[in-house]
Amino acid sequence: MTVSPYDLNLIVREVLSRLNVDSPAAKPASLPHGVFETVDEAVQAASLAQKQLEDLPLAARAKMIENMRKRSSEQITKLSEMAHQETKFGRVDDKIQKHKLVIEKTPGIEDIHPVAFTGDSGLTLTEWAPYGVIGAITPSTNPTGTVICNAIGMIAAGNSVVFAPHPAAKNCSQYAMSMLNDAIVEAGGPANLLTTVREPSIDNAQKIMTHQDIRLLVVTGGPGVVDQASKSRKKFIAAGPGNPPVVVDETADIPKAAKDIIAGASFDNNILCIAEKEIIAVESIADQLKKEMTKSGAYEASPAEIRLLEKACIDPKNGSPSRDCVGRNASVIMEKIGVRIPEDIRIILCEVGPDHPFVLTELLMPVIPFVRVRDVYTAIDLAVKVEQGNRHTAIMHSKNVSNLTLMGRKCDCSIFVKNGPSYAGLGMCGEGYTTLTIATPTGEGVTSAKSFARYRRCAMVDAFRIV
Repeated sequence: MTVSPYDLNLIVREVLSRLNVDSPAAKPASLPHGVFETVDEAVQAASLAQKQLEDLPLAARAKMIENMRKRSSEQITKLSEMAHQETKFGRVDDKIQKHKLVIEKTPGIEDIHPVAFTGDSGLTLTEWAPYGVIGAITPSTNPTGTVICNAIGMIAAGNSVVFAPHPAAKNCSQYAMSMLNDAIVEAGGPANLLTTVREPSIDNAQKIMTHQDIRLLVVTGGPGVVDQASKSRKKFIAAGPGNPPVVVDETADIPKAAKDIIAGASFDNNILCIAEKEIIAVESIADQLKKEMTKSGAYEASPAEIRLLEKACIDPKNGSPSRDCVGRNASVIMEKIGVRIPEDIRIILCEVGPDHPFVLTELLMPVIPFVRVRDVYTAIDLAVKVEQGNRHTAIMHSKNVSNLTLMGRKCDCSIFVKNGPSYAGLGMCGEGYTTLTIATPTGEGVTSAKSFARYRRCAMVDAFRIV
């Protein structure tokens, strides 16, 4: 009987496990699986693992990914609680839903199927090949979810990954990587397909971005880290900032629009980059929309409260969102200005002018500016302005196809959601696959396994044409 390399690998690992002997690539017990002291050690281990992965069949990758999904599902509550406890961002219940989304709807090897062309001149096969070792920068806003999402897609494409997690999410990110590595080895895959350094830092992230053995960079973060990646002289995929507007015109189903906006804008306390960040409403339905929103879980701040919120929510030194408010519950934010509101209030609604800092700043918190305008054309023009050319995400509530078409064309975003909450654009309560790396600056948009693979062509001339 012939034993395949994959099956032999499984047998060897089982024997080693029963003998209580570590595999050669295993890490000392003092550090989690895949965590190393230096960038060079992390890259070296990932390089070895990637070469081992290339020797395994696609069926082996499928088994690894299946087990990664399984183990992540078993740990979904712990991952959500760890991320919340360490970063203080968002809501545990929403994080559970977010983890479930990436576990179930991140594409695997089915995304990299080959395509063949045949004709009188023979056969040409096109296929997706790995880059090798990927350097992945992950954020504090969606730390464990991004690790899982990236790991599935990048391994499906045949790569290994050296992660550079945000220092504020070090522990939960390392736990997620170690858990996934254990799942990979358990399924017969190589050790250390996912690696990182023990102490994440700006310096270590820069070393990863410039390391000679890193073939591709994938950056999920703000403009600063995207700018650093652009200077690396490597191919990079960048998921940059967004400031998604939601427009509501006079033809919209106002009660539904109100509920959808609150659902999207309040999900995980607005830290998702696709979440509604400002509401632009046509004058004729503005009051009705606010009324429906307050009925559905919004609190409308008074002018005096808005002035206090400006001081609490925006850092006066640099105009950026205050970290003490990012991702916090609405009740916690209002308490900072001495106002108590019910715990079940999901967002704070602030009616302001079109040039207000809340409108022009991606706040990443459930403080949502509300702007009323003359008509839908003014609304769309303002949406384009406040989205600031990020071309990330836009949302519109309307029953007028011409209006929807106009906004979609003018905003020209990677994601455009019509008549639903923003997260429908990621396949949650909507169709399609998901990702937490939306590469707008570099043009890949909603990334998947084939985003992390090279497109190759192999031509057989005057042969293999059978008809």
